[in-house]
Amino acid sequence: MKKFAVIGNPIEQSKSPIIHQDFAKQFDIALTYEKLLSPISDFKPTINSFFDAGGIGINVTMPFKDEAFASCDELSPRAKLAEAVNTLTYKDGKLLGDTTDGEGVVRDLLFHGIELKGRRVLLIGAGGAGKGSVASILDQQPKELIIANRTLSKAQHIVDKVPGAPVVAKGFSELDGNYDVVINSTSCSLTGELPDIDPSVFKNTVAAYDMCYKKEKTLFNNWLELHSKALTIDGLGMLIEQAAESFRIWHGVVPDTTEIRKVLRDL
Repeated sequence: MKKFAVIGNPIEQSKSPIIHQDFAKQFDIALTYEKLLSPISDFKPTINSFFDAGGIGINVTMPFKDEAFASCDELSPRAKLAEAVNTLTYKDGKLLGDTTDGEGVVRDLLFHGIELKGRRVLLIGAGGAGKGSVASILDQQPKELIIANRTLSKAQHIVDKVPGAPVVAKGFSELDGNYDVVINSTSCSLTGELPDIDPSVFKNTVAAYDMCYKKEKTLFNNWLELHSKALTIDGLGMLIEQAAESFRIWHGVVPDTTEIRKVLRDL
């Protein structure tokens, strides 16, 4: 029986076990997938114990993505860019790190019929979620990716890591109103504090994506609907699609996400 887990603090709310068991059934893969509650100061001992007991892979959630990054022997290119890891694989005595969050965003946008190729994409926020999405967004060949952050230097730090790519950093006050797709990577829908951006910036937006999700419409998406005609999408599909990419890394197959979307939306 193959052993997998998701680690975090807190972790009880995680839907990852439901998702991965659904995926496993599609391919008749026998596995266990548990929740690991790690003390804040004991991340490394917790994952070491799991792998020592025969574990193969761990998904990493808050607040351990940075520590997971620092713990790896080898990193994927997108993990290096993100400076964070959410997928750990123990193989041949080495700990391999990857990040699937960006792939989750892109796949969910495509699921909803939103392509990024040739479009101007505005990414709001330059924290872990934003950094983790840049490589996957650029892989879709947008006309331009604009990374906007309250602290401009943090956005510029990301831009500096992808020289030659069609990506620029801007402060909130520098934004214009010509963005086809807007992606919010900030936690504003959880904190209740919207970014200090003139909402006229969104007047021509076709689609808006909030990485947060709730039962009701998120604060960010409500805001966009007030100031644009954009299609708004929340981040539940991102959660599912990033899990599908982790599943592909571990098992070499890509699961269908259609049914589990319905299940989780109704929970």
